[in-house]
Amino acid sequence: MVVVAIVALATAGATLALRDGNAAQLEREGLRLAALLEAARAQSRTSGIAVTWRAVPQGFAFEGVNQRQDASVSLTEPRTWLQADTQARVTQPDGAETLVLGPEPLIAAQRVVIFHADRRLTLATDGLSAFAVVPDADTP
Repeated sequence: MVVVAIVALATAGATLALRDGNAAQLEREGLRLAALLEAARAQSRTSGIAVTWRAVPQGFAFEGVNQRQDASVSLTEPRTWLQADTQARVTQPDGAETLVLGPEPLIAAQRVVIFHADRRLTLATDGLSAFAVVPDADTP
């Protein structure tokens, strides 16, 4: 009986430890994009120049950013997704194709959905807080 309990616990632990590969890749894309959106937002606020984000066929691009000599990561070049079949779409504001990242400290509430395989992940800001992953229940 003890052996059966140990095997059941081990099986349950292994099941919980194994993550869906597509979900993990999408989560990595989401965290990366949220960090880059916040970096562009900060750069827009410090420079006083509006920066926008746009999805492009192979990835995404920031428009309005200037090359900074002291920056360790440049936002001026278009970026590709980590996984080739990843796509994104701005869902808020309705009908928008870009995210506006400043230069004002308070921006409009915005959302972007990232798609990879059969998974989706939503990043959102209320305009004051940072872009973050939001649960699907909050997805319009």
